[in-house]
Amino acid sequence: MKETCQDLLAEYNALHALAASLSPAQWRQPSAFHDWSAWDEIAHLCYFDQTALQSATDPEAFLRDAQALNTLMAAGGHISAVAREVYGHLDGPALLAYWQPVYARLVQTLAALDPKARLPWYGPPMSARSFATARLMETWAHGQDVWDTAGRARAPTARLKHIAHIGATTYGWTFANRGEPVPGPAPYVELTAPDGGQWTWNEPQPDNFVRGSAEDFCLLVTQRRHLDDTRLRYSPGPAQRWLAQAQCFAGPPATGPAAGTRVLRTAPAE
Repeated sequence: MKETCQDLLAEYNALHALAASLSPAQWRQPSAFHDWSAWDEIAHLCYFDQTALQSATDPEAFLRDAQALNTLMAAGGHISAVAREVYGHLDGPALLAYWQPVYARLVQTLAALDPKARLPWYGPPMSARSFATARLMETWAHGQDVWDTAGRARAPTARLKHIAHIGATTYGWTFANRGEPVPGPAPYVELTAPDGGQWTWNEPQPDNFVRGSAEDFCLLVTQRRHLDDTRLRYSPGPAQRWLAQAQCFAGPPATGPAAGTRVLRTAPAE
């Protein structure tokens, strides 16, 4: 649990460092992710880091507040508007200063828990270990939007293994979440790690597989890239159907980006 939380803290700190380098114009520039700005991305993470901390420290209060948020969303509300209402009085640097102690306390709190401890969330309860890796995945995914909009390439790290694991193990859920039958066994997933090693999931199958870089796979399952914008190799049939709609994050079915729409910009926005 402590090692997982060390990776989580490193992911937070990497995004914090990037955001701290943004100009006022870059804080406001819309990204390719639903036109969210860097401010929206950090505000979103901050909001859910605060609710995550509440889940870990006061689960009864969390459940009350979560019900209110779920009701708002069911009525057509937008989560970006919720974060803007809470933090709208803060500019980018002030929001960043507010967020840092929130995520630091969350990591410290999670690190002290039993990995199997159950924590309530907006869907089913999660183990503390899964909770921490989900926060890492969320931070990395929204961080990608900021990196893309700033026109800077992010170096992949071994922390991608947490996200790749979520992606590989949500094969069945991707279909079930859409009310579709799961088409047979999960494909064999073989990914090249940033250090050149191999990460694998499921049994080898010559006619049912996904291969490629761990970074491309993580970009796909978090819906930060279209399949055509990656170099993943895959078999026709179930694997291709999965990758066309893969979704490793919770919530209702989401439609991923069109080809060529969520990519690294060629120059930073000043």
